[in-house]
Amino acid sequence: MPNVSYDEFREKLKSAGISRRDFLKYCTMMAGVLALESTIVPRIARAIEMDKRPPVIWLEFQDCAGCSESLLRASRPTVETLILDTLSLDYHETLMAAAGHLAEEAKDKTLAAGNYLLVVEGAIPTGENGAYCVVAGKSSVEQLREAAKNAVAIITVGNCASFGGLPKAAPNPTGAVGVMDVIKDKPIINLPGCPVNAVNITATIVHYLTFKRLPKTDSLKRPLFAYGFRIHDNCERRAHFDRGEFVRMWGDKGHRNGWCLYHMGCKGPLTFANCPKVRWNQGMNWPVGAGHGCVGCTEKDFWELGVYHQANIPEFIPPATYPKIGRAKKEIPSSTDAIVGGLIGAAVGGAVVAGLTQNRKRNPEKQE
Repeated sequence: MPNVSYDEFREKLKSAGISRRDFLKYCTMMAGVLALESTIVPRIARAIEMDKRPPVIWLEFQDCAGCSESLLRASRPTVETLILDTLSLDYHETLMAAAGHLAEEAKDKTLAAGNYLLVVEGAIPTGENGAYCVVAGKSSVEQLREAAKNAVAIITVGNCASFGGLPKAAPNPTGAVGVMDVIKDKPIINLPGCPVNAVNITATIVHYLTFKRLPKTDSLKRPLFAYGFRIHDNCERRAHFDRGEFVRMWGDKGHRNGWCLYHMGCKGPLTFANCPKVRWNQGMNWPVGAGHGCVGCTEKDFWELGVYHQANIPEFIPPATYPKIGRAKKEIPSSTDAIVGGLIGAAVGGAVVAGLTQNRKRNPEKQE
């Protein structure tokens, strides 16, 4: 589908039943996901309306197609809006209408033109010279290198493409690795998850359209807007953790009342992702909200952690610093008590900050 003009874009929104107000709501939501100020919303809107839609090549390798399934269930925006109005999806084995030599011709044409975004789903098998995944006589490694050559950037979706995922789990008979283990000379941004949340795909592309660059990342090449915060710190069950209220058995009183799932193996304390905020199924729910602990699917080698093995609580947050949760037994009688309480809070906060500083020294994250 050719790129459309501004007027054509407006007409397409109108014909699809999308008002200008709805479109700006979407842009505002994108600014929120990217942790940007509301003043950036008009700039996001202009980027989507006026710029040529970036061509996208989406390749699948050693995967279950779960990330493509996640994309199909996108709601902010819907997948048809994303594909037809925001992007120019020139190649995707699952979603494109063409097949056979026609599909390959479409891909080859885009590869030759260059300046496209390469999206990769699935791990890259390197064992036996790539014999474990061969398409049209080419191994996954060959196809990846060919597609990466003229790409402006690579976006990996899902833990498999980012870090190797399930295919890399011991004993890893196929020699599966992530994209960044093969490609070293291109900008890469990893969007891990099992599967990836479609909101993060959209937000990353919108960021690229708006600022002409990929968002800042951590040491694992994950965008900070989506993977800069620990799930444990934003979980709706955190108050129960602080009170020592834990689920001890599936279906027990604590489970029925939404208590903390740490003792059931929840990996929230060591997992960085925005799942508690963006959630799934149009923001309706997420695994922890549904009663199952986080499995850490945005982290490297998460399959090796053991689904029901307890995560290690970060060393820099000693239990003595956890705030007490519960109803106040009496009113604060005077400003003096408030001042004393403030001093105690400052002391505790200082201890936490000092601990965070020491932890960062032990585990520094680079900003790219």
